[in-house]
Amino acid sequence: MKQKFSSFIKKESLHILRDVRTMMIVLLIPVVLMILFGFAISTEVNNLNVAIVASNHSESVRQVADKLSANPYFSFLGYIDNSDIDIKLRKGEVDAIIVFDKDYDRLLSQRSQGVDTPPAIQFIFDASNTNIAQTGAAYLQNVISSDLTHQEMLNLHLLYNPQMKSAYNFVPGIMGLIFILICAMMTSVSIVREKEVGTLEVLLVSPVRPIKIILAKMVPYFLISCINLATILLIARYLLDVPMSGGMGGIITISIIYLILSLMLGLLISTIASSQVIALLVSAMVMMLPMMMLSGMVFPIENLPTVLKPLPYIVPARWYIEAIRKLMIMGLPFSAVLKEVGILIFMTFAFMGIALKNFKNRLE
Repeated sequence: MKQKFSSFIKKESLHILRDVRTMMIVLLIPVVLMILFGFAISTEVNNLNVAIVASNHSESVRQVADKLSANPYFSFLGYIDNSDIDIKLRKGEVDAIIVFDKDYDRLLSQRSQGVDTPPAIQFIFDASNTNIAQTGAAYLQNVISSDLTHQEMLNLHLLYNPQMKSAYNFVPGIMGLIFILICAMMTSVSIVREKEVGTLEVLLVSPVRPIKIILAKMVPYFLISCINLATILLIARYLLDVPMSGGMGGIITISIIYLILSLMLGLLISTIASSQVIALLVSAMVMMLPMMMLSGMVFPIENLPTVLKPLPYIVPARWYIEAIRKLMIMGLPFSAVLKEVGILIFMTFAFMGIALKNFKNRLE
């Protein structure tokens, strides 16, 4: 039985290798997308979470806090201690922190009199997401610095991505998009094509169990996706200079989980679609667009209207992209993404259970 299973894998692999167009899409498109999307796309940022560090809550400091509270672009989270800066940023509880010098009022007075002073205000940003950091820094400077005197007193700090490279933001997003494209779309179309030409029914009457036949069809796409994973990581590291600060082991582990999830999603689509055209439409319209719009890949999730904000929670790419950003850009250990890993594993089993149930019902 093991030999028959491997024979099915070999048969499907040869079938894919003979299809030049499929191989071009599967192997070249990811490279093209990775390079093209290595550049920034300017997007508006709303609801930027901001906190203030100030040893003296003077009137001038409170005026800044009032400006932040009244501005629709910001969500003022209050005052925090200096020791909490790194913790708040790493946990993602704040996007930016404004640090006032303990002698802020005196420096402000001296500056207004024409005396040169060191910077009295520091901006500390989580720049792992360049959209939020770049636009947010400009917003904060406009709010706090109404004149040149204040501008010269500012000192901006960007963490995790001080050079503001757009690739740091888009590489995790493109990885999430490409794996869905390769695994889900290609797998669903492949299985539906077999149903259209009638070969799937022939295979299902063979001695091999139907579940093994379906798994055998998925194995080649999984292997191809692993090749794409290696290619993308090489391009990200050596062409786009994206760091792998959190360790390759964690990045590869969560990527493999995401690959399997995408395969299960493709199997689910194949049980719904009756033709290749429908499978492509379902993949593109129902799956691809939400992945791009609701995953945080291009547009900040914070910009969504309140009624739509729950939607990103059911988008697998959202959790994968968040985890990859933490591992790649922020340099956090694998333990920091256990929440995302757990959600992706749960989604994998959910998709697999629904898909196999639907597939069994169709056979009956």
